[in-house]
Amino acid sequence: MEDIINFNTIAEYNAFNNNEKLHPLVSIVNLDKADPRQARRLRYSFYTVFFKQIKCGDLRYGLKNYDYEEGTLIFLAPGQVIGENREEYYQPQGIALVFHPDLIHGTALGKSMNNYTFFSYAVNEALHLSERERKIILDCFDKIEFELERSIDKHSKKLILANIKLFLDYCIRFYDRQFITRDSANSGILERFEKLLNDYFHSDYPRQNGLPTVAYCAEQLQLSANYFGDLIKKETGRPAQEYIQGKTMDIAKEKLFDYHKSISEVAYDMGFRYPQHFTRLFKQKVGISPNEYRMQN
Repeated sequence: MEDIINFNTIAEYNAFNNNEKLHPLVSIVNLDKADPRQARRLRYSFYTVFFKQIKCGDLRYGLKNYDYEEGTLIFLAPGQVIGENREEYYQPQGIALVFHPDLIHGTALGKSMNNYTFFSYAVNEALHLSERERKIILDCFDKIEFELERSIDKHSKKLILANIKLFLDYCIRFYDRQFITRDSANSGILERFEKLLNDYFHSDYPRQNGLPTVAYCAEQLQLSANYFGDLIKKETGRPAQEYIQGKTMDIAKEKLFDYHKSISEVAYDMGFRYPQHFTRLFKQKVGISPNEYRMQN
């Protein structure tokens, strides 16, 4: 059996799960209709959202279980691989919303897809819904399915896209709520981020590896870059990159008090490859050059 099962079209995915094809580019897939199957790695060439209404262990990403409970949403961007190859069989359960990029190309939704960063979230970052939120999500799915079951007319695409966008906008709101309420999962992230940056700048890492990146910090904190960035922005009101730059300037100010080091040496100690880049960023963030700051203090 092939190592990865690829789904290139919505029709292929419907057939795989014993669902009727109602539209070539979008579908609400009832996974309960699928036959029991052997666990395999799966790749989707379209946007995929899984809605799990019960606790079950059939959905894995890489080698780890998703952190999900009853009423959970998991988002996959086109090209992502999910699952693992195992010998045992399982019965798929839940609902999937799938829509092909061709459906949204050139539309307002297509132009705003970058706003829905949760499609790039990783393990342990699923969206857990309250009972009321589940009803709203199911209502969005019902409206999409209603349009799919009707004969296609001049209103169909507009209404389908509007309801997909409504669904995704609700997910942004619900994730905002989850960032606040899931203290046990997110506790201490900001403090750990701060410590990570302090430890980084007070080591040899900057000279060896350059400035810390958002991706590096997220990896060290065992989060996806997008989830980490969104969480930091919710906590601080600033993008993670801007937070790193602010911390970089704070550490740089300390180092500028070491008058035995030149401005260039401080720049290299901070991880800048070129001192002029350090001077430019310092002046942008602080308002004066490093040399002027040193002279004033």
